Amino acid sequence: MTYCLGIITRFGIVMAADSRTNAGVDYISAYKKLFDFSVDGDRVILLCTSGNLSLTQSVINELNRDIHHQQETNLHTLSSMYDVARYIGSKIRTVQDWERPWLEKDKIDFGCSLLLSGQIKGEEHGLYRIYSQGNFIQATNETPFLQIGETKYGKPILDRTITYQTPLEAVAKCALLSIDSTMKSNISVGPPINLIMYEADSFVIRHRLQLRLGDPYLAKIRKLWEESVRQAFDSMPNIEWQYEEEESEEDVLID
Repeated sequence: MTYCLGIITRFGIVMAADSRTNAGVDYISAYKKLFDFSVDGDRVILLCTSGNLSLTQSVINELNRDIHHQQETNLHTLSSMYDVARYIGSKIRTVQDWERPWLEKDKIDFGCSLLLSGQIKGEEHGLYRIYSQGNFIQATNETPFLQIGETKYGKPILDRTITYQTPLEAVAKCALLSIDSTMKSNISVGPPINLIMYEADSFVIRHRLQLRLGDPYLAKIRKLWEESVRQAFDSMPNIEWQYEEEESEEDVLID
């Protein structure tokens, strides 16, 4: 399992992902899940992957091969993020068609999903979730974040904090807290955590971060967040219970 999220606001985009792909009593593995296909000055294209690792790695390899071999259609030639999303969706379907018979034979889950974000010159920045079937949805002003993988533990803070007007630095902190909350509740999500912040219309990535296990900043925000949550909890008013009124003597006599 994994957890990846993308957040878009009027100021830009934040993408974040953990690196754990398998968790067990005596075995943990980690693989990169946040990929950068940007071309400085022309386009920013970021991808997060979740699901069957062999399939997502094959999709990433196919995307890289098309760029390397200068295919007519590749991530660096398409003119809109919508076209990029359709192109990646077609690659997912192609890879699944190759592998499906053998995976189905051994009853192996071959589902996968990707988050795509970025901006191509001449259009607005965008954020998409591409499903295992190759179709996709786009984030909007009303729903400015998308998640894949183990989503439930990290969603409440996003619901309560993020809007399309939230400044990017605050968005980045919220993304880290969302991942940390997930790691706290689920061992199938874990570091290293990769984070990228993109400022709209800059067409270059200036802010990157990788946080490994035991990183001082990650430990600091976890401690501060837990203390803040406890303080907020302690400040909540006690419940005003509704007690049933005691039966009057008149009611007892009537009975």
